[in-house]
Amino acid sequence: MYRFLFRPILFFWPPEVIHRHLLAVIRFVFKIPGLRLVVRRIYQVRDPELHTEFLGLKFSSPVGLAAGFDKNAEIFEEFADFGFSHIEVGTVTPRGQSGNAKPRSFRIPADQGLINRMGFNNEGVDAMVGRLDQGKPSSLIIGGNIGKNTLTANEVAVADYETCFRKLYGYVDYFVVNVSCPNITNLHELQDQDGLESILGRLSSIRSEKKQLTPILLKISPDLNEDQINTTLDIIDKYGIDGVVATNTTIKRDGLKTDAGKISAIGKGGMSGGPLTGRSLEVVKYIADRTGGKLPIIGVGGIMTTDDALRMLDAGATLVQVYSGFIYNGPGFARRINKAILRKRRSNR
Repeated sequence: MYRFLFRPILFFWPPEVIHRHLLAVIRFVFKIPGLRLVVRRIYQVRDPELHTEFLGLKFSSPVGLAAGFDKNAEIFEEFADFGFSHIEVGTVTPRGQSGNAKPRSFRIPADQGLINRMGFNNEGVDAMVGRLDQGKPSSLIIGGNIGKNTLTANEVAVADYETCFRKLYGYVDYFVVNVSCPNITNLHELQDQDGLESILGRLSSIRSEKKQLTPILLKISPDLNEDQINTTLDIIDKYGIDGVVATNTTIKRDGLKTDAGKISAIGKGGMSGGPLTGRSLEVVKYIADRTGGKLPIIGVGGIMTTDDALRMLDAGATLVQVYSGFIYNGPGFARRINKAILRKRRSNR
């Protein structure tokens, strides 16, 4: 029903417009008495066989909502009712910022993809902390995806990551360091050895002073080659970083069905969705193989079907996250993935 009835209506509007209105509508209708219970019964899959442990955290299932959907931690409780075990909020920066000029989000339906150059638009870390301070469902895991402000020079970017890290500590269950988003000018340079060591080393040092150890993961780009991935993994090992989120969006435009003229007119931005499926799987499998399966991985990028999710888990991920797949498949997508995981686990008994 979603694909043939609701999606064409939603896709009539520009992506950012419908996203903003959709969040407002969900917040409003979820105030109707009893509606949340109905949504949970429809979309949640409660089964002990789905329970997954990851970095000492207990997840009700392996399926989560990727960063970028709930940038400001406004609606994580409502989306938990749609069957997600974890929500990654952000990317958040120390100070609120409006992001890049509009339009900055585009659909490419022929490829089941999205291209965006949002530019870390968010209300800032203090606003996020204020919302998270009000609490969350006990079964929901919250990840905090942190970045730097656009106007902060790379040479002093570590201070921005430190600010977000310190302020969110104790409010999120794990951190994701985002140095790989292609929509912030020169942010990718922080993936180089010196920049990455500076940031990860500082965060690791701060964490060592804390009584509670909150996991730190690094989100990596699908556009890294094997040598760059190897260097990144060495740095992760050096500073005791707990895992990776693989992968972010890509700047590449290879093998698209969408007309080249349309792609050219859209311009710069990170691409997600269907065109990223194969590469994300490759990166996850490479990391898992190189580390002997010892480095925890959250697989994200191009999970557009239940089979994509199962392949990502088979490739070495412990958890998966969706974003574009949720947009193209609708609110029942997490449920369908969880059902597929259950079927596979039971058949493998």
